[in-house]
Amino acid sequence: MTDFEPRTVWLVGAGPGDPELLTRKAERLLSGADVVFHDALVGPGVLALARPGARLVPVGKRAGRHSQSQARIDRMIVAAARAGQRVVRLKGGDPAVFARTAEELAACRAAGVPVRICPGITAASSAAASLGTPLTLRGQARALTFVTAHACAGDAADVDWQALADPGATLAIYMGKAMAGRIARRLIAAGLDPATPVALVENASLPDERRFDSRLDLLPIAARSVLGEGPAVILVGPALDYAREPAAAPDRGSARALTAGAA
Repeated sequence: MTDFEPRTVWLVGAGPGDPELLTRKAERLLSGADVVFHDALVGPGVLALARPGARLVPVGKRAGRHSQSQARIDRMIVAAARAGQRVVRLKGGDPAVFARTAEELAACRAAGVPVRICPGITAASSAAASLGTPLTLRGQARALTFVTAHACAGDAADVDWQALADPGATLAIYMGKAMAGRIARRLIAAGLDPATPVALVENASLPDERRFDSRLDLLPIAARSVLGEGPAVILVGPALDYAREPAAAPDRGSARALTAGAA
């Protein structure tokens, strides 16, 4: 593999979880790695594609529980490359979307270690595919915004809620379960219609995936009532109406119906 010589680092997107959604390039890089530093959300099906004998090192962060600090991860990656190994840093989704890729790139470059990025499918794309809906829709959803709940957790003055409350866009919220109430209130206060369609997708692409339809004003109750412990993506916007066809998959719940009973 001429693009994966010893002493080289690849930051690889593991996709949303289903091994079949891994890119062919990502699979090839995994099959050639000597060591794989992987996120907590990278499942066994993806890790099984690593080369037999490769060292698998968990370095993930989940819900504030950090197995390693970012600075230590940076040092481990650089040290493995300097030791002559082919290094894969395996990240859930796409490494360029809400990942600490910038820090790892900077650490490798500062150490003179060759480093490259292999993109992956991000969770919002997988969630929309499972729902059977587009993320953009001509004439109705002309833009797509990705945001993390962490970005919405600060002072209201630090967040452009008017921009996020664009009625002609789709908003994809990562890691938003705990912040669902605040997000819904702020979006409605910024002018977004309380009846705006919402979909919640937990464990997107995995066998235990769960999907729920709701609306913006019911989002806090929906997130609290129907989501479990798995990672979830919240999608907001008019394109989500496409997820509500009569022939929808039978395993999709209706958060609207569940929350109406709780009101």
